Amino acid sequence: MAKTTFDTNPVLLQTLLKTCEDGKLQLPDFQRSWVWEEERIMSLIASVSRGFPMGALMSLKSKIDTGVVFAYRPIEGAPVAAQTKPEQLLLDGQQRMTSLYQSCMRRQVVATITAKKRLVKRWFYIDMMKALNNEADRESAIFALPEDRKLKTNFDKDIVLDLSAPGLEFENLMFPLNQVFNTDEWMQGFWKYWSAKGEDKIGLFFRFQNEVLKNFSEYQVPVIALGADTSHEAVCLVFEKVNTGGKALDAFELLTAMYAAQGHKLRDDWLGDEKADDADRKLGTQKRLAAFGRAAGQSQGVLANVAATDFLQAIALLHTKEVRLAAMADPTKKENDWPAVRATRQSLLDLPLAAYKKHGNAVRTGFERAAKFLRQQQIHRVVDLPYQTQLVPLAAIFAEIGDKAEHTTNIDKIARWYWCGVFGELYGSAVESRFAKDILEVPAWLDGGPPPSTVSDGVLRADRLLTMRSRLSAAYKGLQALLLREGAIDFRSGQAFDQTVFFDEGVDIHHIFPKDWCEKQTPKIPSSIYDSVINKTPLGYRTNRIIGGVAPSVYLGKLENGKQGNNGQIIEPPIDKETLAAYLRTHCIQAQALYANDFTGFMKVRQRRMALT
Repeated sequence: MAKTTFDTNPVLLQTLLKTCEDGKLQLPDFQRSWVWEEERIMSLIASVSRGFPMGALMSLKSKIDTGVVFAYRPIEGAPVAAQTKPEQLLLDGQQRMTSLYQSCMRRQVVATITAKKRLVKRWFYIDMMKALNNEADRESAIFALPEDRKLKTNFDKDIVLDLSAPGLEFENLMFPLNQVFNTDEWMQGFWKYWSAKGEDKIGLFFRFQNEVLKNFSEYQVPVIALGADTSHEAVCLVFEKVNTGGKALDAFELLTAMYAAQGHKLRDDWLGDEKADDADRKLGTQKRLAAFGRAAGQSQGVLANVAATDFLQAIALLHTKEVRLAAMADPTKKENDWPAVRATRQSLLDLPLAAYKKHGNAVRTGFERAAKFLRQQQIHRVVDLPYQTQLVPLAAIFAEIGDKAEHTTNIDKIARWYWCGVFGELYGSAVESRFAKDILEVPAWLDGGPPPSTVSDGVLRADRLLTMRSRLSAAYKGLQALLLREGAIDFRSGQAFDQTVFFDEGVDIHHIFPKDWCEKQTPKIPSSIYDSVINKTPLGYRTNRIIGGVAPSVYLGKLENGKQGNNGQIIEPPIDKETLAAYLRTHCIQAQALYANDFTGFMKVRQRRMALT
């Protein structure tokens, strides 16, 4: 990364606020709206009125030749005339500058919020006598009044302070903050008012001006101005460091601001544009993916948690691979000059708008094909998805291979790659480098190349099954889905778990040797063993009710005998022993161990069978 250059200079507060008003200093569009509470505004005013430091600001200089890199907007409340190309963008200090601009420069009421987040409108004043009292807390001298400038109590029945006219401000010795940089006119009115009453208060005003107002006019703010050539990554990192109290800025928001400067609305692509004529653009990619492939009754499908950055990462993989292949084909470039295939945050920040437009539709189709693929693998819900992260290379691969995804041979290879990644637990951390290998190696494998590294690296150890207890584990989820894919049949109904049965029967993961039974044994079987994935399998809701908490031999007997109603009608038909044993085999379960209530024998056999699945 290139070295970031910056200047640090003190700038008069009045000058800074004037540059906000003139539009020379504006906000990058990835900055969120101004949200400061009235108490914080009053505290800031109190600090400035005493000349106390309020912290440095940080800005980004605009490039002289190409203008600003990010979309921008004026400080909230600045006049329409301020909507010109800025000389600098304010990275840190939005809340402070907006608060001071609105309360000190504008002649309009300030729209703010209370501590309870209620929207209010306020005028800000300084109590002259309290401000001149060195024994008093300065914050007690700062007042915020409603839009009508009347402070009321007793459910708004009694007025305790009325500043609705200039004469009332003079009478109560309350100085309006929005006159702090233009005191002459107010001072003249103040002098005339008290002279007419035969009292000389001008000395009081001059003292107030010297001890309080002068702190505003002479207040200097340190400004750290980053150079115009500061990298996008540095801007993003700097912004996150100085805005630790708010939501972290992600690459999507920063890229949105960069594309907006080029006239493209990335946020509308992702979140939708209600004003668009095109149905897809009106809906937006996020909602389209979330709804894609959902079963009847589902509010959302398996792609519901795909984030904007996931989508951009898949595009970045295709773009950086394309750039690398072009470099490899250039005889003037040596191998050391070939750029890497990447899906890092930096690669997202460097993603050209042209590349986004080129690959965006293909990647969206790639995610939709990924959803179809996951259904084929018996993964129907977000909660059952082993790795959210693995969707990125999966979608990128489908986007690149296009119609090749329709061939069974290719799908079988992709399935092998996918499950090796799941059972090797390869997508939990430091995944960007594996993404890059996947997009290079998997399509080449489909075209006759060697197996990808994910296939060779993805090995499930048999002993790992014993320690796999959490439903959050990728391999845990994967084993259950793989059992369904390999033809697991429900113990009770004898039905295979296709998508319809999966949702109609309320299929979930349940104990084979029930928890209650395990805990009643002598010695008690510890949860660290009976909660292992070896003792879990997917079953329908009604089947699990039959199992309950009894011994396996008991619930198998119930299934064999079936169930009749009071009038002799068959509620549950009987299942013969051989058929029931065949159902159990589809779950890698040895029937003999269940009939014998042999927990230890069952665990050994099933561990071995599952490792071979």
